[in-house]
Amino acid sequence: MPRESLSESPSQRAQSAAAMRADLPRIDSNALLRGNNLLLIDHAGDRYILRMTRNNKLILTK
Repeated sequence: MPRESLSESPSQRAQSAAAMRADLPRIDSNALLRGNNLLLIDHAGDRYILRMTRNNKLILTK
């Protein structure tokens, strides 16, 4: 029996993926960064740095 995702067309898969993303929790990056360019994130005993670049891109590093 074929898996459903294999029988869906690419546009159906894209629509399904978009619907799943719409249900995910969402927070604006400005709310996280609060006017700063760097944010430290502690996760599972590790520290990560979320950085906003001059080109307004986000980079997450460990």
